[in-house]
Amino acid sequence: MNKNAKIYVAGHAGLAGSAITRRLKACGYRNLVLIPHRELDLTNQRAVREFFSAKKPEYVVLAAAKVGGILANSLRPAEFIYENLAIETNVIDSAHKNGAKKILFLGSSCIYPKKSRQPIKEEYLLSGPPEPTNEAYAVAKISGLVMCESYQKQYGMDFAALMPCNLYGPGDNYEPESSHVLAALIRKAHEAKLAGNPAMTVWGTGKPRREFLYSDDLARAAVLALEKASGVFNAGAGEDLTIRELAELVCETVGFKGKLVFDRSKPDGVRRKLLDISKIRKLGWRPETPLKKGLRLAYKWFLENKVKN
Repeated sequence: MNKNAKIYVAGHAGLAGSAITRRLKACGYRNLVLIPHRELDLTNQRAVREFFSAKKPEYVVLAAAKVGGILANSLRPAEFIYENLAIETNVIDSAHKNGAKKILFLGSSCIYPKKSRQPIKEEYLLSGPPEPTNEAYAVAKISGLVMCESYQKQYGMDFAALMPCNLYGPGDNYEPESSHVLAALIRKAHEAKLAGNPAMTVWGTGKPRREFLYSDDLARAAVLALEKASGVFNAGAGEDLTIRELAELVCETVGFKGKLVFDRSKPDGVRRKLLDISKIRKLGWRPETPLKKGLRLAYKWFLENKVKN
């Protein structure tokens, strides 16, 4: 890729998009197209078509999405499937029609079947139904991936797609009703510490296992895939831990010394979701940020950017 290539990063202000933008700049890419959501609604087909017609980016990073944890997915499944399908349809089709050379599509590990074999390989996709608590989001992401594959088959449009595990890092969402588990735990532990609470409640049994990838590690994988690879790649940490273990690590990082109480009336989600990352490792990528270090960095960003609000 030419360092002057015009690269449009959709969702550049989000957790993944901001990390990818930082990585692209660090790698010397100087012609980035970054436009905030308030100026371009990616669910608006006409606006997206006009934008692509005017800018004609050579490469497109599709990191924009409506995302959230179990609560948000349970309460607003119609919004999750509609908005994500609209974004994907508008961006991918407009990129093709305006001559984009390649699309980097960000999916999610939730696309894989609920009862998938572990660790999860890329080829296990569509071998069974997804976890019901985030089915709408998963189906939308599967559709985006299949759309990329279809445009490659019919029109020859190149693409690379990353399926990351749970992401965290600078720019994460800490809103109680829409955040993912790690960010939600950081906020809960921080507020419990400030309030001097003797205990903190965690959703579910604490037994499900999850893996967590620092956003800057994901960004390195994304730029590598954009530059050198085509097809579908998992991007994970290579190891997982239970939600109880995660909550204990978060409390240690934040300094909350109270008791953990698990609310078993709340859903656990899928029991385990560990990605096989051998395919992307062959490209020379591997995660570099240990979870303890990443948690310290994430909490530091939270203190500097969210507490004052």
